Amino acid sequence: MGSKYTKRYAEEFKRDAIALVDSSGKTVTAVARELGISSESLRGWYRRAKADRGEGEPGELTGAEREELKRLRKEVREQQQTIEILKRATAFFVKENDR
Repeated sequence: MGSKYTKRYAEEFKRDAIALVDSSGKTVTAVARELGISSESLRGWYRRAKADRGEGEPGELTGAEREELKRLRKEVREQQQTIEILKRATAFFVKENDR
């Protein structure tokens, strides 16, 4: 999804930038310009922070829900791999019994 050149920001910096948007009354774009960061990055952080506070759009996931979804998708992927291995093993043993 992101470029290998994507800059990583500390969580504290993100929280401070979000707080600055909330407290200053300035737009996300204006605050981003002052901080020298991408307005799209700050907009994303701000949107996620609002969702985590219960102020997001209807149906928008909170951070905890995003983490759970990520964990569940990984679990499903692992279970699908296990099922595929068991199918192959079953086919192998059926073939061996036919000999």
